[in-house]
Amino acid sequence: MFDNMPSALPMAREGKIRALAQTTERRSAAAPDVPTVAEFVPGFEATTWFALFAPAGTPRPVVDRLNAELVRVFRLPDVQDRLKTLGLEALLSGPDELARYQAAEIGKWAKVVKESGAKAE
Repeated sequence: MFDNMPSALPMAREGKIRALAQTTERRSAAAPDVPTVAEFVPGFEATTWFALFAPAGTPRPVVDRLNAELVRVFRLPDVQDRLKTLGLEALLSGPDELARYQAAEIGKWAKVVKESGAKAE
């Protein structure tokens, strides 16, 4: 099965499941002994990501202020420690970088779905 690091890592550490591989591009510092799928299937990468979005039309100064505060909070040592414990890594960026990343992800996964022949039911 595929699962996210925050829910799978505690079970792997307790020996309830065996982690076979990570789907991220590089090994997580939280599980450095678990290889990546890309080590066996070059080019494989499937990352779970989270983002905060504001309603369309939100003034850019408001977006920038929210972004600055989120970056500040996510850089706090106790927040960083908690994220690492969960196997998460915060990649802090701004709205323009997020828009580019989201567009790339949509393109990547649209291609996968099209090539697979999957259809909505």
